[in-house]
Amino acid sequence: MKVSQYINELQAKGSFCFIGADVSSALGLSTVATRDALRRLRYKGIVAMPYRGFYVVVPPEYRKIACLPASQFIPSLMAYLKEPYYAGILSAGEYYGAAHQRPQAFQVIVEHIRPGIVCGQVRVDFIQRSNASTMPSRDFKTPRGYLKVSTPEVTAFDVIGYPHHAGGLDNAVTVLAELAESLNAAELVAIAGLSPITWAQRLGYLLEMIGESGLAEGLASYVAELKPVPALLVPSRPHYGVRQITRWRLLPNEKVSPDL
Repeated sequence: MKVSQYINELQAKGSFCFIGADVSSALGLSTVATRDALRRLRYKGIVAMPYRGFYVVVPPEYRKIACLPASQFIPSLMAYLKEPYYAGILSAGEYYGAAHQRPQAFQVIVEHIRPGIVCGQVRVDFIQRSNASTMPSRDFKTPRGYLKVSTPEVTAFDVIGYPHHAGGLDNAVTVLAELAESLNAAELVAIAGLSPITWAQRLGYLLEMIGESGLAEGLASYVAELKPVPALLVPSRPHYGVRQITRWRLLPNEKVSPDL
């Protein structure tokens, strides 16, 4: 059997991701022969290699972007790498109708530092969160299986915790406002301990600022109980003369202008 026939059989079974070593083993080919055959198929646009040794079949409808969409191969890639993950921040926001600014790259939260991926026109950014495996997620169906996506509450914390990955604080708050109808106040408090206390201080303050006092109330009690040191809304900005918001033990050293 030729490598091209092997790939056709994979597609017939509904599988669009495969490992180069598995092809060698199944067909009895040397590693060099397999790589040469796959290289030719890559040149024709039939397959792509988002990660060394990991390949995806590119159906005709995706030949223009020269890769499968990230949501369709990330679950298989993460299984191959044995890496806990979830789609997060702006990419997660899209699944909850909070896609004010479509991310330029598909954002994946992982436990270890990983370089980003470029596959044709598809970009994947990996953002490290040391406890990614403990964060609640939901499974969303894709044409190739199921993708783990952070819950709305985790997404809210991440958007505020990683504003530089959310298009800046203004856009982060805009996404937060669009996400608000999907949020559960009790769940926000339940997972608050999985993130730095400063994230809860900022998130509660910003929820209150956009008129979501009901969602902020539980976080206010959480902050009051822990009595953290005063935090800056934006750590990199000066705060001379800024008055503390006692309820949140927060110094709002930046004016936030969400696009609401």
